[in-house]
Amino acid sequence: MSTAAAAGLKPSAVVDLLHDRGFGPFTGVPCSFLGPVITCLEAEHPQDYVIAANEGEAVAIAAGARLAGRRPVVILQNSGLGNTVNPLTSLCHTLRLPVLLFVTWRGRPGNPDEPQHELMGEITPSLLTTMGIRNELLPDDQARLAERLDAADEHMTATGLPFAFIVPKGAIAPYPKPAEPSTSGPGLMLRAAAISEVVGAMDPRTLLVATTGKTARELERDFDRPENLYVVGSMGCASSVALGVALHTEGRPVAVLDGDGAALMRLEAMATIGRQRHTSLTHILLDNEAYESTGGQPTASAGVDFCAIATACGYRATYDVSDADGLRDAVRRAQQDGGPQLIRVRIAPGSDPRLGRPALRPPQSATRFMEAVSR
Repeated sequence: MSTAAAAGLKPSAVVDLLHDRGFGPFTGVPCSFLGPVITCLEAEHPQDYVIAANEGEAVAIAAGARLAGRRPVVILQNSGLGNTVNPLTSLCHTLRLPVLLFVTWRGRPGNPDEPQHELMGEITPSLLTTMGIRNELLPDDQARLAERLDAADEHMTATGLPFAFIVPKGAIAPYPKPAEPSTSGPGLMLRAAAISEVVGAMDPRTLLVATTGKTARELERDFDRPENLYVVGSMGCASSVALGVALHTEGRPVAVLDGDGAALMRLEAMATIGRQRHTSLTHILLDNEAYESTGGQPTASAGVDFCAIATACGYRATYDVSDADGLRDAVRRAQQDGGPQLIRVRIAPGSDPRLGRPALRPPQSATRFMEAVSR
């Protein structure tokens, strides 16, 4: 392998190669393995990248672009491949709308990764094959990638079906991320500080569900307790998990620590939560306008009024806060008044670079939480 290949493909070279062959626009949900490509697109071709809320939506956007005569590219982490099954099989396959997929390979067998990536890592190539999607490992040099892009294009033209490149860790070299002006305002709390204020203000009997990523990791590091459930993987599902707990738990307040990217990925959950007006669920949405765990790529939350959405969905009350005093007051009032309530907390991006991985194995976390619920 050449030195250039060992260092990974340059993201700008990958993007230029795709553009030279007529591919684009690009859409998807970030993964750290492909984060440099997304950062390159945002810096050099911002008009050519659409931030999608979930991977299935990205495939549907790409299908529409194909109908409009474009040759779209979808970028996604393999953990979100399940979200694409319906649009890939019942939309792209049915209408014969070929889209080019770049699917990262978290949990690749023989490469240690987090527990939530283990199963999907084992089945990624076979799942794509089962869906009738020809797939192969992303080449590790530019000349070979050019050849395989031509082969992928020929396959899509001949069959009308998608084609997928599977992207292993380190396949893409870093991209020098330009400094970005903060859009979230000065003096905002970091997520860890916001979590501290929530825990300090909430009823100590609260059953607390934390979304995947750094939210769960910071909660476990700083405030581990049996009444905490750390949702690992399944991005966007924490609020629905919390609703399920709240619907079947008597006399205990329930809260969920959600994130903006996660909430957008499963925005329909708010419609279901809002209908259950008798629950004691407090929905706390920590909004830093970024997919921080994958490299800080922006979410679409800056233009979203989560409180208006919650109100329209039937939440009893909403709060939009950006400081510690407002957050503490909102948590106390929400738990006192009951009913599904939303607290949007505007926070600053950033976290402790020394933040470790969860100490508890996911099954241990679930078992301990179930025991706490039953007490």
